[in-house]
Amino acid sequence: MHNAALAHVGLGTWRYQLLPIPPELFQETVRGLAGAGFAGINVTIPHKEAALALADEATTTARAVGAANMLTFTQDGVISADNTDVTGLLSSIPDAHAPRGRIALVLGAGGAGRAAAYALQTAGAAQVRVFNRTRERAHRLAADLQVTAVDRLEAADIVVNATSAGLQDDSDPFKELPGLVDTFGAGSLVVDMVYRPGGTSLLATARSRGADVVEGSEILVAQGAASFERWTGRPAPIDVMRRAVAAPDRPR
Repeated sequence: MHNAALAHVGLGTWRYQLLPIPPELFQETVRGLAGAGFAGINVTIPHKEAALALADEATTTARAVGAANMLTFTQDGVISADNTDVTGLLSSIPDAHAPRGRIALVLGAGGAGRAAAYALQTAGAAQVRVFNRTRERAHRLAADLQVTAVDRLEAADIVVNATSAGLQDDSDPFKELPGLVDTFGAGSLVVDMVYRPGGTSLLATARSRGADVVEGSEILVAQGAASFERWTGRPAPIDVMRRAVAAPDRPR
């Protein structure tokens, strides 16, 4: 996606690459990247809270969420943190399902869950409920963001999967989150922040029950565009990025 966009705007000498980093080496590696010519990095599970902690400065959004999914390295050595999961999620929700006045359920209390809860709350949801298999983590998030921690899954107008369930081939969100299928139905919106080529089983089931859905690819493109513009100073070619994500031979 990023490499297609870079080539499209004439920055073919730039490269966007995958860098698997174990948690124990995250801080050391990131600080090394900042001095090695990198413009910035996107951060995913499980590093989003650690990314904010090591940053020298952060946007108001990243501070409020308590997690960052993007770091920018400036020429004077400053590491700046932002959270584009928030705008990526909100820009992907159809107007017909605008959060204002609705009941929202966020699955997961990690970095993505924090971003989703903050996004829905600031967009005017009547109530934002957070469910996490580790109850203490959900209650900590609820206290931090003034939302509601719940200990069981119940129906909601908007359901956002911010867990890693469905990310791997052998993971089943319905096995990992018993009762999940009963949280959505006709007229609801189900958003999966997990991206998998061909879609996830969560969204397939949601569609079969009459719910509208937002695929993780839409959020991926939206947050990626924000990163692209910050690092390059150029408008992101959204259509190019969307086509690259949809390409059947796209590397995972």
